[in-house]
Amino acid sequence: MHKTDGGITSLLYRRLIGATGFSIQGLKSCFRYEEAFRVEVFLLVVLSPLGFYIAASAQELALLFGAMLIVLIAELLNSAIEAVVDLASPEKAELAGRAKDQASAAVMLSMLLFMVVWGVLAWQNLVGVAGK
Repeated sequence: MHKTDGGITSLLYRRLIGATGFSIQGLKSCFRYEEAFRVEVFLLVVLSPLGFYIAASAQELALLFGAMLIVLIAELLNSAIEAVVDLASPEKAELAGRAKDQASAAVMLSMLLFMVVWGVLAWQNLVGVAGK
């Protein structure tokens, strides 16, 4: 590992600050240009209070919020893949289409996971079914 003039602590701090800045840029860019991401963020904001009501434990709350974050993560990756594919292959190409379709399928599966987790925990904790 290379040492810099400021030492390892300075290096780690600069990397953390730099990486955080790029990450925030990515979130802003996705929010600005991707309608699906805006809808998913809106759902996160609207459903978050409901998550505190549905969850019967900290673990369940983590599952609810984790499922929501996985959707956002998949959408960010899908958007990144679409942008790179569009840049590299502006014309229609089979492999480009396949890459975009597969990234879209990842978003769909993350949404399915979200619906299952929220549905099961809501059913279990609000309706009082499944072992309660």
